[in-house]
Amino acid sequence: MPASLESTSVRTVSTITVPVAAADGARSELICVLPAEPAEQSVYWLPAMGVPAKHYLPLAEAFAARGIAVALHEWRGIGSSNRRANRHHDWGYRELLEVDFNAGVREARTRWPNAKLWMGGHSLGGQLACLYASLHRQDVAGMLLAASGSPYWRTFSYAPLIFAALGLAAPLSKLLGYLPGRKIGFGGNEARGVIADWSRSGRTGRYAAHGMAVDFEQQLAALQIPVWALQLRDDWLAPSRSLAWLLGKMPQASKRTGIIEPDQLAGQRADHFSWMKVPESLVAQWVAWMDVDART
Repeated sequence: MPASLESTSVRTVSTITVPVAAADGARSELICVLPAEPAEQSVYWLPAMGVPAKHYLPLAEAFAARGIAVALHEWRGIGSSNRRANRHHDWGYRELLEVDFNAGVREARTRWPNAKLWMGGHSLGGQLACLYASLHRQDVAGMLLAASGSPYWRTFSYAPLIFAALGLAAPLSKLLGYLPGRKIGFGGNEARGVIADWSRSGRTGRYAAHGMAVDFEQQLAALQIPVWALQLRDDWLAPSRSLAWLLGKMPQASKRTGIIEPDQLAGQRADHFSWMKVPESLVAQWVAWMDVDART
C-alpha cells in the first residue's frame, strides 16, 4: 500500500483514502471501505448533489460489514475536490462522466480488480450512475439506487412550481457564474454547466450532456443489467412517479423496487437525507437482492 494512503480500522472494516487525479488536472480523494476478507463484489457510490463523500461512510461500512467493498466518489467542486465552481471554473455532465468517474472507477478497480462492480447512487448520483452504466455496459454488473429518480417536472405534485424553479436555475447560475446552493438551500455551490444539464433533463424529461454526442435515451434503453431501487416513504424530492420515469427509460433491465418506512430507520424520518445516518435497512435489502441475483 502506498505511503500516501491513510488507513484506519473500524471493527473488521478498513478505510483508506486514495488520491485521484483526473486527466484535466482535477483532484479529489476517493474513500474506499473494505471488508476483512477479499471482496467478490464492490460498489462505486455517487453522492447526492452537493453532499460530500464522507457523509456516506455509514453506508459504506454497512456494506463492508457484509463483505462488499465500497468506493465513495467525491463530486468535483465538493469536499476534498481541488476545484470550486465560480465564474472562472465551470463543468457539466461531460466532465463528470468522461473524466471524473473514469478516473475514480479506475482507481477503485486497482483495489479489488476481481470484484464484480456495481454502480450506486443517491438522488442525482443515482441518475448519473445510470448514465455511466449505459456507457460502460460490459463493465457494470448492476445498479443500486437510493432516493433517486428523474427530475422531470411533470412527475412532481407541485409541477408548475418545479417547472418554474427549473427554468430559473440555469439563468441564475449563468448570471452569478455558479448556483449558490448553500445560500438557497439546494445542493452545494454548483457549476453552471451541471445546472444547465440537470435543469434541461428536468424540463424535457430526457437526458443529454452538453459536449457529448451521445443519445442517452437510446443508451439507457439498451441496458440489460439489474437495477435495484429503494424509495423513502416521505421523500418529496424523489417521489414514486419520478423513480418510475427513470426506470421506464430502461425497459430491458431487470428491476426491483422497495419502499423504506420510518420504523426501519431507528426513529429517523424516511425522507431524502435522514436515511444516510442509519442505512442498515437499505443495505440489507440491496444485499439480499444481490445474493438472489448471484444465485440465478
